[in-house]
Amino acid sequence: MSMRKRIQLKVVLLGNSGVGKSALMNLYVNKRYSNFYKATIGADFLIRDITLDGKNITVQVWDTAGTERFQSLGSVLYRGVNCCILVFDVTSEASFRALDGWWKEFILQADPRDPDGFPFVVIGNKTDLSSIRAVSTKTAEDWCKARRLAYVETSVKEALNVEEAFRECVRLALKQLKSEDPHVDQPVQLQLNPGDAKPLGLCGCR
Repeated sequence: MSMRKRIQLKVVLLGNSGVGKSALMNLYVNKRYSNFYKATIGADFLIRDITLDGKNITVQVWDTAGTERFQSLGSVLYRGVNCCILVFDVTSEASFRALDGWWKEFILQADPRDPDGFPFVVIGNKTDLSSIRAVSTKTAEDWCKARRLAYVETSVKEALNVEEAFRECVRLALKQLKSEDPHVDQPVQLQLNPGDAKPLGLCGCR
């Protein structure tokens, strides 16, 4: 008898305050959107169980305060992260310019085994505010291409591409895990000895 083991993934959201990290996490995990903004203090996380490409996965999503970059919490929070999502607000050029610092700070603090191959997804959020957009799609794509980072544009308000962004993150993380451990998603073989099996009574009790 075999059953597929559940894979545990840790994802962290980084970016300036107000770019929509908490909203992205809440929509992905709880399927809820609120336009009420409350700054995250320290860090928070939510968990979602998914099945992707036939694999059972538990995704632990960590949301961080946008002012946390130079605090000691970073090295603890980043430990064991399988994918990092960098978030900016397409209406804020300052949040886009800050991506470079967040990216480098994560690499420095997390110290991944393969910094060049570590899975990142960049999210350009709030595309519903197109009339006041300050960062073009091409500008963001060019920045990501230069660093070989995946890029997705989202709108939490319109529930646009949020699921797709996290799915890309999970796929990249799984690919990285597979390269480190080829047996990470192999079925677990459960062996039962003949003496372990007991007949069931009519009531269904052993």
